[in-house]
Amino acid sequence: MTKEHPKWFQSWFDTPYYHILYKHRDFKEAEDFIKNLVSYLNIDTDDSISDLACGKGRHSIFLNTLGYNVTGLDLSKNNIEQAKVHESNSLFFEVHDMRNTYGTQFEVVLNLFTSFGYFENDIDNLKVIKTIKSSLKQNGIGVIDYMNSTVVIENLIAHNTYESDGVKFDLKRSYNDGFITKNIEVNDAGTSFHFEEKVRAFNFQDFETMLSNAGLHLIDCFGNYQLEPFNSKTSERLILIFMAND
Repeated sequence: MTKEHPKWFQSWFDTPYYHILYKHRDFKEAEDFIKNLVSYLNIDTDDSISDLACGKGRHSIFLNTLGYNVTGLDLSKNNIEQAKVHESNSLFFEVHDMRNTYGTQFEVVLNLFTSFGYFENDIDNLKVIKTIKSSLKQNGIGVIDYMNSTVVIENLIAHNTYESDGVKFDLKRSYNDGFITKNIEVNDAGTSFHFEEKVRAFNFQDFETMLSNAGLHLIDCFGNYQLEPFNSKTSERLILIFMAND
């Protein structure tokens, strides 16, 4: 029997190079977005929040500092091990595949910063949305924060290099067969590694269909972290707010 190779997200997120490459991300912007989001959603501090695909838990931890009970879930064992250092009575982390039903329900389920569309099979991507639905309490709210694929494709930088912490990255990007792919060549002290990111270029209509098929109703849609209206041609982000039909 042929052993199946790990998918890109099973290996890349577990490496230190992922965190080195993206260490320059603007977390002030991310925290401002989270503040805007919880204000818009009017979340009570007694409400529970699931941070689905939480990485090392930075955003779960920030939500917890705002007074919320947060459960961070991520496939990466390394990420969760690092996040667990911050656990408390109101902050919990667990290794979990977001395609699978989780046993606890929440008032709010967040899937932030394009942590969706990783799977080549559309059935698996729909499973994630169905997991979100099954994880919501009655009248619970789900949020998916995704890239605006149209704008990303139009502004794709085909090739660039980046260096951080003595590690050199050679990055090549392309759009093919409905996927935005980033090929990542890493050179660390003369040793080379190759990784890949491959994300489905879902658009607003795709999400409308998936949400409807999962029995979820779209409430609102925003185009940036200031929660301004979504414009398919110009918006940086595609932020979807939804809840169950029943």
